[in-house]
Amino acid sequence: MNIEKVKDKYGLTLSFQTINKSTMKKESYYQQILSFANQNQACHLATTEGDQPRVRGMYMWFADETGFYFHTASTKKLVLQLKQNPKVEAAFIHLTDDPSQMRAMRVNGLVEFLEDKALEQRLLQERPWLREFEKGDNGSSVVIFRITNGEAFLWDMSKNLQEREIKKQPV
Repeated sequence: MNIEKVKDKYGLTLSFQTINKSTMKKESYYQQILSFANQNQACHLATTEGDQPRVRGMYMWFADETGFYFHTASTKKLVLQLKQNPKVEAAFIHLTDDPSQMRAMRVNGLVEFLEDKALEQRLLQERPWLREFEKGDNGSSVVIFRITNGEAFLWDMSKNLQEREIKKQPV
């Protein structure tokens, strides 16, 4: 199901927030990381399958002090990859019309699978199109996981060649 059909079916609207750099300077670095993730939820998640890297686009659910939350279908290869090697990295990007103003963030850590009925109910309330996972005959269900026990860092084009000097934040 494409995003336009999902929007129409459930009456959803997508909104994008502009990142205000002056506000970000007042927040702690950790709060900046969480804000950036929550304002730029589309990301790429890197895993491995044996010795082969795998990267896929994801739409993060939310980030807070306990981790960066995602979901997928139980029948996807992603679940098996995460169980075999829970080490992952996610890359978030905030694009602008001016490439020199682009900002990005990388988060690495360990995946923790969550089996929490209240959290699952919240997910299905906030993202009702996920109920489609459970309607098919394929035995699929929603799997919730989070990235934790790692580090994250923000960068922009002004720091593009200074990766070693960029501040890393434990998450």
